[in-house]
Amino acid sequence: MKRSLLIIAFVVSAFSASGQVLISLIFGDKLNSPNIEFGLDGGVNFGKIANLESAKMLPIFNLGFYFDIRLKNQLMLHTGVMVKSNQGAHSLDPYSLNNNNLDSVFADGYVNRKVAYFHVPILLKYRFATYFHVEAGPMIALRTKGYDEFLNKVKDDDDLSYKLDIKDNYKRIDAGILVGAGVKLSKEPKSAQMGIRYYYGFVDPVKDNPGKPQYFSSLYLYFSMPIGAHKAEAKAE
Repeated sequence: MKRSLLIIAFVVSAFSASGQVLISLIFGDKLNSPNIEFGLDGGVNFGKIANLESAKMLPIFNLGFYFDIRLKNQLMLHTGVMVKSNQGAHSLDPYSLNNNNLDSVFADGYVNRKVAYFHVPILLKYRFATYFHVEAGPMIALRTKGYDEFLNKVKDDDDLSYKLDIKDNYKRIDAGILVGAGVKLSKEPKSAQMGIRYYYGFVDPVKDNPGKPQYFSSLYLYFSMPIGAHKAEAKAE
């Protein structure tokens, strides 16, 4: 029952994120083989931008699909696409919108910055002691959109908001390193797993930045579930 509820939750989230993920769910068994594990990967990440005054970690949900490709014994290549994924920061100081009315109502508020990407990790993953694994490698990203959300309080918290499109201020490509560790929730070779990852960008994402580089960083708490693995094994048998 719990497994069914988790799958339903993933399906609903995937549909809102991208039709590509939904298609992957439907054909998951065809994407699995003895040496390839396919599934969904999602959770929450806490993003931050370096060298921005007052910037705090911004909690953001993410969702994508993954492939674990066995290279040799317990060594694997972990890759895929995080279809719904953002970088950003929380509680930035408000700045001028070149509109006296807007500047006045948001002067004592704050700004949340979100920059959306398609992230592609390319990690070497080593599994040990049956349940555990460590992983590390580069992650590259393609920027899709970005905005600053100005927030303030009239009666209730954050009941006043204004979004400003900032995607053109950011480069199309970001890249950095991703490291992590996790644990399987079953002894089965292909089973659900959870873990933690940390990303640090090596590219200043801001176009023509005259100040200090504003590298992205993010702490990920994730849950992964193979899709169609048991069906693929049954077909093979």
